[in-house]
Amino acid sequence: MTVVPSGANPEKAGRRLALAGALSIGGAALLIGCLALGDGSAALNASLRGVSVWWEVLFPALFPFFVLSELLLGFGIVHFMGTLLDPFMRPLFRLPGAGGFIVSMGFVSGYPVGARLTSRLVEQKLVTRDEGERLVAMTTTSDPIFLIGAVCVGFFGSLHAAPVLAAAHYSGALLLGFASRFGKRRDNPAVAPAEKGTARSSRWRSALAAMHRARMEDGRPFGVQLQQALQSSLGLMMIVGGLVVFFSAALDLLTNGGLLVPLRSVAAQLLSWFGLPPQLSEAYMHGAFEVTLGAKASAADTAIPLVDRVAVAAFVLSWAGLSVHAQVAGLMSGAGWRYLPFARTRFLHGLLAMALVYAFWPWLYRGEAAAGFAQWPSLLPAWTNAAPETFGIRLGWEAALIWLPLLFVAALVSLVVLGTAAIGARRAWSRFAAPRPR
Repeated sequence: MTVVPSGANPEKAGRRLALAGALSIGGAALLIGCLALGDGSAALNASLRGVSVWWEVLFPALFPFFVLSELLLGFGIVHFMGTLLDPFMRPLFRLPGAGGFIVSMGFVSGYPVGARLTSRLVEQKLVTRDEGERLVAMTTTSDPIFLIGAVCVGFFGSLHAAPVLAAAHYSGALLLGFASRFGKRRDNPAVAPAEKGTARSSRWRSALAAMHRARMEDGRPFGVQLQQALQSSLGLMMIVGGLVVFFSAALDLLTNGGLLVPLRSVAAQLLSWFGLPPQLSEAYMHGAFEVTLGAKASAADTAIPLVDRVAVAAFVLSWAGLSVHAQVAGLMSGAGWRYLPFARTRFLHGLLAMALVYAFWPWLYRGEAAAGFAQWPSLLPAWTNAAPETFGIRLGWEAALIWLPLLFVAALVSLVVLGTAAIGARRAWSRFAAPRPR
């Protein structure tokens, strides 16, 4: 009989970890509550600023996608796309075809829509927990409207930084998603892979059959679907708004209380070791809590080289801030989701996006001086005059209805092209590695 040491008992270790987490969260909440009682005006102003960002930016940007995702699941569109994309997603990311729809929607609509869709797929057993964790880690990205409009145009004052920032942010997410396919398999696939040699016509018939079967299993009339989609989406938006307000107030209280000064000094020292301006430490500290504040702080000091500021913005957008982390955790709480692998992937995404900014910069801006960046705002006065907090409103629904479907189609086409390349590479490797007859 094998005796298991008491220190190696996983149940005891899990209970200790849960107790330590509860004490940490409770202590942090108590500290923030005491700071709010001591500085009520700062807490009120920060809360009002968070409400403004939620109402003017997040609500019009996220609410339609939340409602649309519920309707698409009810009508079986996700099952239809999943059957069609399955042959491309499995060799590329080791994910079922429904993950391709989530990747496209997540990249177009931004965080936390990818987490919302993934949680629904886990509930319907279209993806496993392991696949859901990897899918959420890959699709927690900024939407193009926020990246280009609020960050590049609103904070940096120009579209000059948009190509390299978008390339580093989204290609970093795809690279991490591809790298995660080589990880250890923790559970069996939720959906069986598509059979080899399946004809295109039969694949389309299978996709239509999957959509019809999902619609019949749902069984709700359209009016009931729409009503329930609106109700659940409004509840989710209230949760998102509450988290944004809380973290906005917490950041201001911790900053005014001087509790972040040691962390800022450590961040400044680390930046100086890597040859980066230590003044960017404030952007890292703000971005650790809230992505909008961190991105704004990264573009504030124009004396710092543009490439360094764009690299910090890439890290902030990829890390996404504890506010987005809390939103994802709330949406994935019913799926047996684990936070630590997600946080690790977010941090790696931030570092990779920074490295890609420095790698792409010489290719996209060959010998171009940063002084040329100042000529761009005059070319786009209507965009640069828009305040970043109201950019989602100023952009208008007409532009959103035109560009977002095009971006969604472009993301799907990119996945098909990459998946086809992965299939071709795998077949070429199989032929090369196969033993030759003598």
